Amino acid sequence: MELVIGRVAKSHGIKGEVVVEVRTDDPDDRFAVGTVLRGRKPRSNAAPSSYTVDAVREHSGRLLLRLNGIDDKTTADQIRGTLFVVESTDLPPSDDPDEFYDHELEGLTVVLTDGSAVGTVREVLHSAAGELLSITPGPGFVEATRAEILVPFVAAIVTSVSLADKTIEIDPPEGLLDPE
Repeated sequence: MELVIGRVAKSHGIKGEVVVEVRTDDPDDRFAVGTVLRGRKPRSNAAPSSYTVDAVREHSGRLLLRLNGIDDKTTADQIRGTLFVVESTDLPPSDDPDEFYDHELEGLTVVLTDGSAVGTVREVLHSAAGELLSITPGPGFVEATRAEILVPFVAAIVTSVSLADKTIEIDPPEGLLDPE
């Protein structure tokens, strides 16, 4: 499975630098000088292209990259929107048992502490306030009329995650799962 680690937002200047929106927790390693990035246009079935990082610097909360072979604004504009991707199988296992990659959580069944099913994790959303689990309610859940349930991914609510059992147990505060 391909995971997005960054996206080319736009060109920067006239010498071919590109502005990259970072979507990884490890930008220093993923975008280090000499790294070969795999990039593809969104919704494209074409094979990814390879880009070698020649220079990198931070600018206004984003990264500015100079890529080998991209030497002017016109060429940089042509790769606007390119997604830099890695294969999930290439990621090292986490050293911390309480840390998970987003793709490991997607598809897990969410249950309450009493064992009753809530739904399935559709995706992990990253917001300024922290991570949220976007859950598609299951048919047996009382509030199944809702299209989405958002649950903060914090220890006070998420009591356990079992990748082996493919479940996430939650103990939500009163009102969190109510439709209003």
